[in-house]
Amino acid sequence: MDKKENRYHLRVEQISAKTDSFEPASLEFDFSNHDDVLHIVRLMQAKPLFADAEEAAQFALGLKLFSEVMLKHRTNPLFAELAPAFGAFMKKLKAA
Repeated sequence: MDKKENRYHLRVEQISAKTDSFEPASLEFDFSNHDDVLHIVRLMQAKPLFADAEEAAQFALGLKLFSEVMLKHRTNPLFAELAPAFGAFMKKLKAA
């Protein structure tokens, strides 16, 4: 394991569905991130950008999961157009 990475375990459990044929499901996996994701969540929760702390946590976690994959695959053409805009977005978010 790389000592420069923080390791996490994530479990998402579906608790309801918009259809009547609901069968409980879950997704579980480990991931790493160069940032302290829980610290980032707390920082987002302290900013008045979202309706509440839960929404801020959703945003921060989703952003960190996405950005880490994008960073690991930065040479993938899929991210070519997004990378400059994403960099500008991150600067704006950090300044907020």
